[in-house]
Amino acid sequence: MKFDYLFRNVTVIDGSGGPQYRADVAVQGDRIAQIAPAIDAQAEHDIDGSGKVLAPGFIDVHTHDDINVIRMPEYLPKISQGITTVIVGNCGISAAMATIKNDVPDPMNLLGEAEHFKYPTVDAYAHAVEQACPAVNVGTLIGHTALRNNQMDDLFRPANHDEIQAMRQQLRLALEQGALGLSTGLAYASAFQSTTEEVMALAEELAAGKGIYTTHLRSEFEPILDALDEAFRIGRHGKVPVVVSHHKCAGASNWGRTVETLKLFDKVRQQQDVSCDCYPYSASSSTLDMKQITADFDIIITWSTPHPEVAGQTLKQIADGWSMTLEEAGAKLMPAGAIYYNMDERDVRRVLSYPLTMIGSDGLPNDPMPHPRLWGAFPRVLGHYSRDEQLFPLTVAVHKMTGMSAARFQLADRGLVKCGYYADLVLFDPQTVRDVASFSDPQRPAAGIEAVMVNGVMSYGQNNKVIGRAGRFLRHQAQ
Repeated sequence: MKFDYLFRNVTVIDGSGGPQYRADVAVQGDRIAQIAPAIDAQAEHDIDGSGKVLAPGFIDVHTHDDINVIRMPEYLPKISQGITTVIVGNCGISAAMATIKNDVPDPMNLLGEAEHFKYPTVDAYAHAVEQACPAVNVGTLIGHTALRNNQMDDLFRPANHDEIQAMRQQLRLALEQGALGLSTGLAYASAFQSTTEEVMALAEELAAGKGIYTTHLRSEFEPILDALDEAFRIGRHGKVPVVVSHHKCAGASNWGRTVETLKLFDKVRQQQDVSCDCYPYSASSSTLDMKQITADFDIIITWSTPHPEVAGQTLKQIADGWSMTLEEAGAKLMPAGAIYYNMDERDVRRVLSYPLTMIGSDGLPNDPMPHPRLWGAFPRVLGHYSRDEQLFPLTVAVHKMTGMSAARFQLADRGLVKCGYYADLVLFDPQTVRDVASFSDPQRPAAGIEAVMVNGVMSYGQNNKVIGRAGRFLRHQAQ
């Protein structure tokens, strides 16, 4: 038999968390056809992987790529990291199922302009993804804020009974059409007034469809234990798994408290299915939020609609230049985006190494000066944290971005190097893999990623170029 591709002499890290091993791996069509110590066969493309690791394609469980995978289907920021699947629709905001009547509310404006929101159903979104044929696979959550915006005339109040019923109906349809679950962004003003009961009512729809509940907590600052408790109660009520998005303890007075939050995870995981995702940086990025303006740490402005000329400067520099307080300058910049140096590195390490933590980039692709996590999150875990800092073995790092993620989001036949599984694969050099993107120069592809295959199609390789686009829309299939 002649295979399409044959990776010879590779070190296989299969995504399960188990030990690495040396093997040959053959690909036929869109699947992994054979794995053996030595495969005596010919192939259309014979690749010598001596000294290289062959791993499952990385799964970015926390993205805001909803519209960008359609508008820019090569999607270099993700495929260049070895990412083969992105989960969109996080933090309560999704392009799928969203109907924009007037202005795009914050934070849905992170995804795009009003004219980009043209997918009133999951089927419509899936069709657009399939037509665009992006370089990566795409699965979507449904955003709570998107549902609120569809049904409510005012986002700054709790939803009433009829509005909640209408949201439930839309969520049910979305799950039937293959959405992976529900996400909330309860910290944002456009969702903050929603009651726990409002979200619990929506969570009831998830159990029947075997969906998942992911949440940008109501607070990542001092009230974080209460916010975690609320998330876990919602999961218990809906009888569904809970994923806490980009888990962190934000704000200088909150530093060190991951000791407490992870202890709570340990306690709760005895009774229910809980986990989290994390990006490997001690700075966050989002829209500029007046509630988060402080002199305790640096805040860099990434964009401003009325004052685009200040992008890249700190809020303090801007305020000093304008002879204003930080708050006055912030108000003058709105709407705007910001990077907040609001975390402690020891907290980041604690969360990253926690056994239930998956890796997600949380990159914002529309920022003119994006946080480097958009281009560098996954290689940073492999190079900086695993190889250089030895926070955990490479097998653990890969598991956190492949097998664990595929199981959590029920992505059938993905996330492992295993016979019969889809050939989503990344070949990388464990000695040289690293993030090159920095805060001052964030749009740079990683080093050490040699080849990326999506559904059996070689998609990224030499010269940091996208050479194939074979991504698919991944519909939820209860396993």
